[in-house]
Amino acid sequence: TKSQKKARAAANHVAQEAYASVPHSFVFHRGQVGKNVGQLILDVRKVMEPFTAEALKVRKKNVLKDFVAVAGPLGVTHFIIFSKTASSVNMRVARLPKGPMLHFRVLKYCLIKDVVSSLKKHRMHDQQFTHHPLLVLNNFGSEGMQVKLMATMFQHMFPSINVHKVNLNNIKRCVLLNYNTETKEIEFRHYSLKVVPVGMSRGVKKLMQEKFPNMSKFEDISELLMKGANLSESEAEQDGEHNITELPQAYSGRGNMASQQSAVRLTEIGPRMTLQLTKIEEGMGQGNVLYHSMISKTEEEIQELLNRKEVQLKEKEERRKQQEQNVAVKKEKREKNKKKSLEGMKRKRPTAEEDSEAEDPGMQNEEAAAADSDDEAEYYRQAVGAEPDEDMFPSAKKRKRAFPAKHPGRDKGANAGKRTLSAGQKGGRENKFGAKKKKFENPKDKSFKSKGKKGQSFRKKGAGAKP
Repeated sequence: TKSQKKARAAANHVAQEAYASVPHSFVFHRGQVGKNVGQLILDVRKVMEPFTAEALKVRKKNVLKDFVAVAGPLGVTHFIIFSKTASSVNMRVARLPKGPMLHFRVLKYCLIKDVVSSLKKHRMHDQQFTHHPLLVLNNFGSEGMQVKLMATMFQHMFPSINVHKVNLNNIKRCVLLNYNTETKEIEFRHYSLKVVPVGMSRGVKKLMQEKFPNMSKFEDISELLMKGANLSESEAEQDGEHNITELPQAYSGRGNMASQQSAVRLTEIGPRMTLQLTKIEEGMGQGNVLYHSMISKTEEEIQELLNRKEVQLKEKEERRKQQEQNVAVKKEKREKNKKKSLEGMKRKRPTAEEDSEAEDPGMQNEEAAAADSDDEAEYYRQAVGAEPDEDMFPSAKKRKRAFPAKHPGRDKGANAGKRTLSAGQKGGRENKFGAKKKKFENPKDKSFKSKGKKGQSFRKKGAGAKP
């Protein structure tokens, strides 16, 4: 119906706005990183799903400016860049478009496959990655500008959550960042989240999960409810006050009802990293150094660096102005040369027109009129049988005058040659030595004879052949 179509269109519009409002990220590498770090990049993309580019392709020719140019139209807000040196693996986290950029050193890392293979029973499926993870920051309230900046950067990398409107069924994963004030290291962990009801024995839980327990050793059904059917302790972790809470709304799973006690269990799914902050820079890695963990400078040294950078910027501005002036001068010279060449072409054009053999349109008209007059004179001769007067067709006369014979002497010689040729034909032709050539005799007067034996004529073969 129309109402359903309108509701569907409104829901799609709201979904698009919500998708565009959340932060998006690119996870990629710069330089050669190797196989293990490449797998670590894919695992971090898995953590940042669904608001990240899963199949982002990186070429050797790409530079950081290429990613910045593409990030704007796509709504990307953060970069996570991995690189590798001979001594360490580094990670950079940048906020687009104007920074800042945080530089971390990856002291230790573990891939998803290694974490999952170490567990007896892991919980990892595709439905967990349809929604963004829940971010938990621990011990980031200590004093220090760099710690607060790190906490703000990590918070803005993941979508914010409204506690009053959030749907608990959408929270399937958890990202934990723990800051150690003594070692100044950050522990990165990624967990799968599961909620189970409490207040009942393990046997009842088995029945709730539609799994029938083994009761061959029981004497009474009450033992199933009281003892728990002799289930092994490794099947589930021990619940306590640290993970038991009251659910504000119903959660997926049997027995997870609103206002009931349930236990929240975390299962690590990886990856695992230990990070250490090295420095913080303004902009996209080209600004001032706001913090450095290894190098500390006095105010005088910082002021000297700022003055030196200011001088460099002034010199750069002067070079740019000089380049613009040079470009303007070259352009002006080019325009002058172009004008000179056009003037020269205009001066040469009239002389070329005078010398050219191109026909004038007026001359063509006169020639057409003369041709018509010739036709009329010829028609007069045929009809009357006499030559027309000179004043009757003046255009034909003009044409004869306008186009005289190019070689008058040659025509006279040709006519004279014709006359001598006709005279010579009467008395026989002469060769170049003056001797007269013999006339060709008619072959019918004499019979044809072959060049063979004398007296033998050429005869046809076959019966009845005539010579």
